[in-house]
Amino acid sequence: MSTLSDLVQAHGRSTEADIEWLHLLVGDWQLLADLAFADIVLWVPTADDSFVAVAHARPSSAATLFYRDFVGQRIKPEWNQQVTEAFNSAKIVDTAAPDWYEETPTRVRAVPVLRRLTPSGKETTEHPIAVITRHTNLSEARTPSRQELTFNECANDLFKMIAAGDFPDLAAPSGPRRGAPRASDGLIQLDVDGMVTFASPNGLSAFNRMGFAGELEGESLAEVTTQLLSGKLIVDESLPLVVTGRAPWRTDIEARGVTVSLRAIPIRNRGERVGAIVLCRDVTEVRHQERELITKDATIREIHHRVKNNLQTVASLLRIQGRRAHSDEARESLNQAMRRVGAIAVVHDTLSEGLNQDVDFDVVFDRVLLLVAEVAASHNTTVHPKSTGGFGTLPSEYATPLALALTELVTNAVEHGLAGREGNVEIQASRTTDRLVVKVIDDGVGLPEGKVGSGLGTQIVRTLIQGELSGTIDWHTLEGEGTEVTIDVPLHYLRKKK
Repeated sequence: MSTLSDLVQAHGRSTEADIEWLHLLVGDWQLLADLAFADIVLWVPTADDSFVAVAHARPSSAATLFYRDFVGQRIKPEWNQQVTEAFNSAKIVDTAAPDWYEETPTRVRAVPVLRRLTPSGKETTEHPIAVITRHTNLSEARTPSRQELTFNECANDLFKMIAAGDFPDLAAPSGPRRGAPRASDGLIQLDVDGMVTFASPNGLSAFNRMGFAGELEGESLAEVTTQLLSGKLIVDESLPLVVTGRAPWRTDIEARGVTVSLRAIPIRNRGERVGAIVLCRDVTEVRHQERELITKDATIREIHHRVKNNLQTVASLLRIQGRRAHSDEARESLNQAMRRVGAIAVVHDTLSEGLNQDVDFDVVFDRVLLLVAEVAASHNTTVHPKSTGGFGTLPSEYATPLALALTELVTNAVEHGLAGREGNVEIQASRTTDRLVVKVIDDGVGLPEGKVGSGLGTQIVRTLIQGELSGTIDWHTLEGEGTEVTIDVPLHYLRKKK
């Protein structure tokens, strides 16, 4: 299914600013449907003066009228006149008589969507940028509860704000969606002075669990919260603005081991604040899980950091031992071991800096290439390394063996292909969704008689590429002189992760 941006752009009458506003509005789509006990559909104008649906929400608080999604569909003829009138007049339009949909009586309300031009100003777009239709099921005739009446009142307030360009609020920071309060989690209605005029049972229960005994209605939510947090040394500075309904922000309060997330939505009439809705949700378990994840991430990063330090210590010991070696062969073997350990340390150093176990391998390989200068200096060689293409992000399962294998290949190109002379080493990386192909090309002496070496370095590369990465590796001498080594690695592990 196409995204909202794709659908809006496909019909060519909305600007980028309009699309951004609609995204903010759809961010609260479910809240609007739940408060209204109704299906809501967002319609944007098309180039041929019609409308197309770009968003649809069904209420979790009532039965849906529409079992099939309207997104991507043209407006139905029976709603076209009402939506067009709301769009042209920039006013809310209600049906004069019940509208019938598949033998079900419904009430349809068309709400124009105006966009505020600046966060602090009162200017809005001259004409609506879209229209919302609210479809209420009238077949279930019964006396609504006080909670339903209050929810509907809140929905009406928000729809009026949408028609005036006051909602969504550009001053509201974008908060995390995980653990965000919903209407069914708990709703508290405040007047302009911050006094509670209504508290849903779930909202009251959330405060009862934090230690408040009594009824919230008639109380100042700010004073209730102050009592719960008495003795706390650290309090979120945004809390007073949230519990008085003065700012469209979110915050958490914690008391007696219970954490409740609060979200305030100021209610405005012609730009003036007249009250607020405060949504609340018990997120104790969610925050506990988040703290555990943070602790786990910190522990993993610390482990990678310590492994990196230990590997660097081992590399230093190998360097010292190499300097004390009496034979050139022993010295060279120790230096090679030092570089291999150093390549692995680079990967762990990168992992210790991130929040997950994926690494930007382009950064890793840039650091691995620094080893080339050290190898070249020890062999009286001037090397011009060049890297083209990109490796992208790889999990550690790929990064460690690939870094070690490429270290071996580049080192071999310098030591054997370019020993005692000046030359180039080029590394070409090409990645698709399924494969990673890397070529290491030098303009050195080439392979002797086209034969691949059988030394320890070659064995290490074969083991890493074929054994650990399930890839292939091919050596061949270029025409004239030089060697090209091609590594082809399937990215099957990445597909499994998705």
